[in-house]
Amino acid sequence: AGWDMIILEGKASSPVYISIVDEKCEILPADDIWGKSVWEADEWLHNKHQDPQLRIAAIGVPGEKGNLYSAVVNDLHRAAGRSGVGTVMGSKNVKAVTLRGSKGVGNIKDPKRFFEATNKAKQIIADSEMTQGLSALGTNVMMNHMNEVGALPARNWQDSIFENAPKLSSEAMAVPRKSDGKPNLTRNAGCFACTISCGRISTIDPEHFTIKNRDDIHKHFKGNSGGNEYEAAWALGCDTGVDDLDAVTYANFVCNEQALDPISAGATIAAAMELYELGILTKEDTGGIDLTFGNAEAMVECIELIAKHEGFGIELAQSSLRFCEKYGRPDLAIVVKGQEFPAYDARAVKGMGLGYATSNRGACHVRGYTNGSETAGVPFKTDPLATEGKAELLMAFQDVTSVFDSAGICTFSSFAQGLEEVAEQIDAACEGDWTAERLGQLGERVWNLEREFNNNAGFTSADDTLPPRLLNEPVKAGPAKGHVCELDKMLPEYYDIRGWNQDGTLKEETKQRLGL
Repeated sequence: AGWDMIILEGKASSPVYISIVDEKCEILPADDIWGKSVWEADEWLHNKHQDPQLRIAAIGVPGEKGNLYSAVVNDLHRAAGRSGVGTVMGSKNVKAVTLRGSKGVGNIKDPKRFFEATNKAKQIIADSEMTQGLSALGTNVMMNHMNEVGALPARNWQDSIFENAPKLSSEAMAVPRKSDGKPNLTRNAGCFACTISCGRISTIDPEHFTIKNRDDIHKHFKGNSGGNEYEAAWALGCDTGVDDLDAVTYANFVCNEQALDPISAGATIAAAMELYELGILTKEDTGGIDLTFGNAEAMVECIELIAKHEGFGIELAQSSLRFCEKYGRPDLAIVVKGQEFPAYDARAVKGMGLGYATSNRGACHVRGYTNGSETAGVPFKTDPLATEGKAELLMAFQDVTSVFDSAGICTFSSFAQGLEEVAEQIDAACEGDWTAERLGQLGERVWNLEREFNNNAGFTSADDTLPPRLLNEPVKAGPAKGHVCELDKMLPEYYDIRGWNQDGTLKEETKQRLGL
């Protein structure tokens, strides 16, 4: 269609959706789909526009109601999942964006060289053991791996090993069930023209309590939908102590249907479970839900209430930090800058801890995935329990990831291709001279620009920290037994090599060097 981005300013006076067809952009009424799920909105929009190739990104009811971890879902089960982007969209009364392009991409600088470069990169990606693993088993290939290295958080991070992790793993998803002889996993799936296809499509056991004899749920719950990614399986499973694969799959389907971030949703439920087991939260508070760790029915009931924005779900919609603050235990919210953690225990993979603390969007694994080096040996092996060298390692990961994000290239491909390969593609596609060195500088500039934005918004070095549990409570068992995350050994060096002052602000010479 020829559009690079859409910037939304202000707020619509009533619910709307944005329709783009090639050069034509319209803001149209969305009253008929306001209050509907993503799946219902998708059906309505396809019926209205009568175009099977229409692409749709939409929010659910939680995004309309101000749930703080609402996502934006496209193509029914792919999501811009973190940091409440769906909440912002809902606050502007925007329900969806529809897009239809009929043009070719005609502005490639050197098409012949571009296709040569992309074909070379695709072969490198296809030949990589890491990306082959993602293709075969999906992102949930990490479940058993992280459990074995003792870095799989469980029960709101009280533990770093989940004894029933294999029940939620990619391997378990492929095992035929007793009821109908079919596995949870139907097939894998990928984004357009993807070499890896790491996505999973799943079905729920028809005899499972979540869907059996239920006429009140969308048809997709009884058919194929987006299956468990590692983070969703962990947050809705291990973190809540639930080992019921179908219950976790159902909860993930709900997150797809209503555009929720499953990481923050699961983590908030897990924090509530710990408060409940401590006696701080009562059945009167939960509306009668027995919110104990491992209770699959309770986890499912919570996710349904969050999706409907009803009852106890309204409290849970405010995120784990605000929820725990209300009950006097903010220390039980496993967050950085208000955002819940993903599925890597920073006490056992210490570079990840530094990455969580310094991420520009709160706790995040994709923007500084040192775990690739620390436990998988990509691009080289480092000791996950060591602090030495992690500042430099993290900076490299953060800057390279900034390049991949800026180029619109999947981060997973960085397990195989590097800046040299990316530079060949960009140099063939875009005007100007692009080298790996220039891209590296671009990545550093992006990271520092985001940091400067945060500093100007009021964030300080005091926000570059970790929850007390990770700093003070040692790991109980496994390879990392006795370890905490020694952030104080890594953070000063990180500031130093970044060219920042020890208060976390950019030095003037750094700003000048990067043109900020």
